[in-house]
Amino acid sequence: MSMSADWLRDNCGCPECRDPHSGQKLFQIHELPADLAVAERTEADGILEILWSDGHRSRYPSAWLTAGAEPDDRTEQAKRLWQAADFAHGLPEADWQAYRDDPQERAAVLAAVQRSGFALLRGVPTADRQVLAVARSFGYVRETNYGELFDVRVEPDPTNLAFTSTAIAPHTDNPYRDPVPTVQLLHCLENAAVGGDSGLVDGFRAAALLRAEAPADFAVLTRIPVPFVFRDRGTELRAERPLIETDGLGRIRGVRFNNRSTGTLRLPAADLDAFYAAYRRFAAITLRPALQLTFRLAPGDCLVFDNVRLLHARTAFAQDGRRHLQGCYADLDALGSTLAVLRRRAAALDALEEMFEGEGAAEYLGEDVSMAEHMLQAGALAEAEGAPPHLVAAALLHDIGHFGGSGTELMRGRDNRHGPAGADVLARWFGPEVTGPVRLHVAAKRYLCAVEPDYLAGLSEASAYTLGVQGGPMDDAEAAAFAARPGAADAVAVRRWDDRAKTAGAPTPPFGHFRPLLAALMAGTAGGATM
Repeated sequence: MSMSADWLRDNCGCPECRDPHSGQKLFQIHELPADLAVAERTEADGILEILWSDGHRSRYPSAWLTAGAEPDDRTEQAKRLWQAADFAHGLPEADWQAYRDDPQERAAVLAAVQRSGFALLRGVPTADRQVLAVARSFGYVRETNYGELFDVRVEPDPTNLAFTSTAIAPHTDNPYRDPVPTVQLLHCLENAAVGGDSGLVDGFRAAALLRAEAPADFAVLTRIPVPFVFRDRGTELRAERPLIETDGLGRIRGVRFNNRSTGTLRLPAADLDAFYAAYRRFAAITLRPALQLTFRLAPGDCLVFDNVRLLHARTAFAQDGRRHLQGCYADLDALGSTLAVLRRRAAALDALEEMFEGEGAAEYLGEDVSMAEHMLQAGALAEAEGAPPHLVAAALLHDIGHFGGSGTELMRGRDNRHGPAGADVLARWFGPEVTGPVRLHVAAKRYLCAVEPDYLAGLSEASAYTLGVQGGPMDDAEAAAFAARPGAADAVAVRRWDDRAKTAGAPTPPFGHFRPLLAALMAGTAGGATM
C-alpha cells in the first residue's frame, strides 16, 4: 500500500504527537523534517509500525489506514434529498417526553434533522419560551436582533411580513446574516385560524434538479453573489452570497433563498439577464407541487429544521384568526456535536454489553458465578438498597478491569490491578463519581480487612487468596490514609455489594436494564455523587 509520508507522520497518534486527552496535535507542520522518509517498516497483527528517518516511531492500525473518508454531513453527499410523496406515511416525529428521556429517541430526531432536514416534536408544553428549552436540548440559542426568540403572530406595526397574516412563499430565514443561523425552531402555542398551514421544500433537491435540468443556470446561481439586506429602525444587516453554495468538490452545501430580502444586483446587463433567467427557473422548481410538503402545526408541535437547506412557507390565514408560534434560532454544528456524542455513548454501551455477554460468561475467579452474573448481582444489590445512580453504576462495572484475560493473571498470583485498570477504561465515558469507587474497591477490601476482623473472616476462599496477591490487609497508617481519602465511603459501599454478589442462580436483571441509568450518567444528567 502506497501512502504519503507527510500524511502518515502528520497523523501519528502517539502521545508525543497528540495530547492523550484532547487528541490535538502537539506539533506544527513546519516542524517536521522537509526530507522526512521511512527508515524501517514492519506490519504484524493488524498494526503498521514505521521508524522514521528522524528516529521517531509511529504505529497505525491497518483498519484505520484502509478506512474511507467520512462524508461531510453538511453537503448533499450525506443527505436524503426528498419530495413530498416520500413522507406519505408520516413525518419524522417523536414525542417530547420520549425525546427528553430516551437518548436513542433523541439521536433519531437529531439524525432526521441532519439527514432529511427536519423533525417534528409533538407534545411540547405550550408554555411561553418553551422553544428555548427545545433548542438547548441539543445546542445553543442564537440570539439575533429579534431577541432570544420571536413571536410569529399578527402585529399592528410589523417589521417583517412573517408578522402578518399574508401567505409566505418558500424561503430561508436571515440570508442577510453572516453567518446565517443554520437551525430554526417554530413552536406552536395556538392555531385556531382558518388557513396558516406550514410548508417545507427541500432546497437541496430543488438545486439538484436545477443542476440536472439546466447546468448552466445552476452554475450561474453558484457563482454570482446576491446582496441580501434587512433594515429597520435599529438594525441594518447585509450579506452577499450566491443563492446556491457549493464546496470545493462542487457538492451542494447551502441554499439562501428569500425574495423579500434580496437587494439590488449591480452587474453588466448580460450577467443580469443570465442571473434572472436562472433565478426564475430555480424559483419555479421550488414551487412545484411535488416538492411542497404541507402540514398543519397543532398546539404543542415544535418544528426543528435546517435553515440553510429547507425552504419554509405558510399559507395565508384570516387576520383575526388566532395563530401564535414562537421561534428561535440555533446552529447545526452543536446539533451535529450532540448527535455524535449520543452515538458515541450508545456505541460505548453496546461495547460494555458485548463484554458482559461475551467475556462475562467466563468463570469469576473460582466463585460459583460468572463474571457477568457477579457484576449484575452487585449492580442489582446497589439498586435494591436505593443507592444513588453513580454507585449503582460503579457496583455494576467494578470488575471491568478483569476483562481481557487479566483475571486469570490474578488467580496465578500476579496482581492485575484491575481496579485502576477498569477505572481507566471507564474514564472514557464516566466521571470520577463512577470511576473513583471502581479504582478504590480493591483498596477498600484491604481497608475493611484491617478495621473489621469479622470482615476478613467472612471472605470467600477465592477472595481470601486474591487478598494476599493484592497486598493483604492495610497497616494502621495505610488504613488511616485510606479513610481520609475523598470517596472512601463510596468505595467501601461498592466493596460490600461486591462481596455479597456471589450467589449462584440468583435472579438478576440483564445489562439492558441498566442502560438508561448508564446513559444518564454519561450525559451528566443522573444524580450526583457525594464525594
